[in-house]
Amino acid sequence: MVAFAGAARQYLWQVVLAPDATIAEAIEAVRREAQETAVPWDSAAVGIFGEARTRADRPEDGDRIELYRPLRGDPRLRRRAKAAPRPKESQ
Repeated sequence: MVAFAGAARQYLWQVVLAPDATIAEAIEAVRREAQETAVPWDSAAVGIFGEARTRADRPEDGDRIELYRPLRGDPRLRRRAKAAPRPKESQ
């Protein structure tokens, strides 16, 4: 199974692979059939069940291969900015 979650839509594709197939081969098999242009097939980071992997890794039967979209900003910096003390308003 290959998954991608865009900002507006989630995609989930079933794929049947040879036992020695790589993540790259799984993505390419889905890409040929999916015809989706909104998915960053070549540039997205990949993983299996939330764990980062390389495209050369081999998934096991039942694994969910995930394509990750880039973050809009560093979440740590956003949290720090939100939690930063604000100047008190003068009265």
